Amino acid sequence: MVNEKDVWKIHTEAKEKSIVAVKEFLKKWKEETGGNKYDEPMYCGFAWVNVWDVKASTRLGKALKEVGFGKGYPKGLRLSNPGNHQGQSMDAKEEGASAYARVLRSYGFNATMGSRAD
Repeated sequence: MVNEKDVWKIHTEAKEKSIVAVKEFLKKWKEETGGNKYDEPMYCGFAWVNVWDVKASTRLGKALKEVGFGKGYPKGLRLSNPGNHQGQSMDAKEEGASAYARVLRSYGFNATMGSRAD
């Protein structure tokens, strides 16, 4: 498993890939559909990254909290909208959260993307 000292580096890499994934998704969507006045798909919702098997009280859990993770429900840790999408498109937010979770998994975290419609 990852050392808590590596969390900022991993978070930075995951955040960058997440932001790029959102931008690339929106660009491709606009090219394929012609877009709309909101420049994003109109399915509103939320997306986040879940990290399982890490307790918030551990050093690793505290390091994850320092980069923005909070309590997950019903358990685990959660980071909302890691792709920093400022619109309402759940599709775009899911792309960012999926990219972030992939990076975490590459470092051995049990990480998944979660989402729900608004």
